Amino acid sequence: MPSPMPVRTLFVSDVHLGTRDCQAELLARLLRRVRPERLYLVGDIVDLIAMRKRAVLPPAQQRLVARLLRLARSGCEIIYIPGNHDAAFRRLCGLKVHRVRIEHRMVHATADGRRLLISHGDEFDTHVRMAPWMMALGDGMHQFVLALNRWCNRGRRLLGMPYWSLAAALKRRSGAAQRYVAQFEQAALHQAAREGLDGYVGGHIHKAGFRARDGVLYCNDGDWVEHCTALMEAPNGHLQLIDWRGEVIAREPAMANGLKSGEAVPDAVGAATRGA
Repeated sequence: MPSPMPVRTLFVSDVHLGTRDCQAELLARLLRRVRPERLYLVGDIVDLIAMRKRAVLPPAQQRLVARLLRLARSGCEIIYIPGNHDAAFRRLCGLKVHRVRIEHRMVHATADGRRLLISHGDEFDTHVRMAPWMMALGDGMHQFVLALNRWCNRGRRLLGMPYWSLAAALKRRSGAAQRYVAQFEQAALHQAAREGLDGYVGGHIHKAGFRARDGVLYCNDGDWVEHCTALMEAPNGHLQLIDWRGEVIAREPAMANGLKSGEAVPDAVGAATRGA
């Protein structure tokens, strides 16, 4: 295997350790291919809510936790920002546990001088206008589709085919899901602008992508249940979305180079999962 690619910063969220849907083996594969100086764990890394009903921690997930701790011991700065599924860890904000720093939110300075707000994103749920019954129905459908996703990929593995997200493919065809994502993005952009920052990085909605508005950049690193993507900062400060193979699937927009206010970057993540 070639030497790991040096990365200034890696952003990972929504791993959901402790559930059957966690793609721990694919994340571990990515961490063998990149060597980050700093790693942000942007919430829902451990799914404490699901583990109250049934805890699932197979060997692949245990190996992933061990790899993360080895990264911390080897000098990689790891910052854990708890989300809504691991909110109990917010009681530990300000502390270090096994060399992992726990914070409620952060402002990250990129190599090219930009300041980005980092949070999980569940604080924006109150800004999303959706009827409670529709939210409950959507959550139930999501769990059903994730179960189908597991069976689909078991079959693909038996046929020697790579991972592909059925859940993500179905979500792209849902108008309600698209409206939810758009409202979430607008709320995150507004918060970053209100604080005088250059952009926002988060997770929570399991939809990786970039969006730019009025000189403010929105970045979502995706998840490790459906899309299996991470956000990477290169040594020059440029931001890119990468998949579990370490391949670039989307680059941040050049906001001063023809991107209109509020214009979304083409869905390169969707294109990548369609082509898998």
